[in-house]
Amino acid sequence: MSPIIKRKGERFTLPSKYLLFILTLLCTVLMLVTFGTDVFNGPLNTTVGYVIVPFGQGISRMGEWLANRTEELSQIRSLLQENESLREQVAQLTEENTLLQQDKYELNQLRELVSLDEQYGEYNKVGARIIYRDSGNWYSSFIIDKGTEDGLSIDMNVIAGGGLVGIITAVGPNWARVTSIISDNSNVSAMTLATEDNLIVSGDLQLMSEGVIAFSQMVDSKNQVEVGDKIVTSNISDKYLPNILIGYLHTINRDTNNLTKSGYLTPAVDFEHLGEVLVITDLKQQIGE
Repeated sequence: MSPIIKRKGERFTLPSKYLLFILTLLCTVLMLVTFGTDVFNGPLNTTVGYVIVPFGQGISRMGEWLANRTEELSQIRSLLQENESLREQVAQLTEENTLLQQDKYELNQLRELVSLDEQYGEYNKVGARIIYRDSGNWYSSFIIDKGTEDGLSIDMNVIAGGGLVGIITAVGPNWARVTSIISDNSNVSAMTLATEDNLIVSGDLQLMSEGVIAFSQMVDSKNQVEVGDKIVTSNISDKYLPNILIGYLHTINRDTNNLTKSGYLTPAVDFEHLGEVLVITDLKQQIGE
């Protein structure tokens, strides 16, 4: 092994942990010698007083400091454990609160469906839950969890919230696709409830960002129709059952031919938030017959 050569100008340093160990060992040895023998009696007694006693006091203070730090660390660990326990309680309470809010929302929806069921009590209905919807912010087309096994078929009317949602356009054993009245390819024969003036309600997803859909071809020869009037499905529709609420007149404009009017209406259904619907199992063709 090559000898360790100390470079010129380098200072020898001793790690603090080793220094503390050496000093502690030295103090222990001196204390044993002091109390176990009389070697320090006499002339060395003064030296002992100046060296051993202060050193022992320092060790004592250091012991007290370490004891305090140990107690503080114990308190910190206890606080950390308590904090973790509180975090778990907060997470649990947050989850319970979320479930309660969801239950409240579903309860409100069920109450609306019950009210709607009573409003259209002359029709037979089946409740269903939405399990899938097409991309976008609106329920323009979606899938429900009921199908032919539950008596559903194409062209059955679907209602929710305040009124008409749409119509079934495809069906399977345990599912059905609903195309809503706000879809771009949707046209519904409608009329004003107060005056029974006919009009056509056309879906328009771009207009839904403003909370409205379009209507056209309304004949209001007596100028009795007003903003806020109810719009319902008409008797002349070949698929939609009559007198189902669609929405409320929002804007009325006279067409350039001075014979008809067009404009916008506010849908009765919140097409941004849907969860459960009612399917009317009576078909328009059957009602007509």
